[in-house]
Amino acid sequence: MRVITLAGSPRFPSRSTALLSLCQQALEARGVEVIPWNIHNFQPEDLLYARFDSPALAALKADLLLADGLIVATPIYKASFSGALKTLLDLLPERALEHKVVLPLASGGSASHLLAVDYALKPVLNALKAQEVLHGVFATDGQIINYDRQPELDQQLAERLDDALDTFWHALHRRHPPYAQAV
Repeated sequence: MRVITLAGSPRFPSRSTALLSLCQQALEARGVEVIPWNIHNFQPEDLLYARFDSPALAALKADLLLADGLIVATPIYKASFSGALKTLLDLLPERALEHKVVLPLASGGSASHLLAVDYALKPVLNALKAQEVLHGVFATDGQIINYDRQPELDQQLAERLDDALDTFWHALHRRHPPYAQAV
């Protein structure tokens, strides 16, 4: 089983990237191969000028093709996910997430940004033809401490993230593989 993590924060370290790190550790403990990607893997010019022939973009597309699932994390700015992540997602082919289970994660300054995952990020993930986009996890900045070292989550967030990972795990096992693999 192979999962891609995609950190969409223009800052590193970041709270949303810390959530991904914890997910990666939990999945690897279950024997899942996790391939981490970060918006910083891409040249800013390649994103800004929509270079569909970017070597980093080609590598991400190749990894996605072989992946069973994707966990994408983003900070929420001005009631939406990061512009850098949107730019990257816009460069992916229309069916880049076909046959994939996707778990969105987000962090923001306050709970007033909670619905940004549902109203901003999920529609884009669905447009990329994800097989299943799971209920996401939103964290307020105050729920994640030491994000720049060994991240610690408050108990409520830790429980919600564990539940989301369990759901993701089960969804990966019930997903419909591409026809060529099923034969």
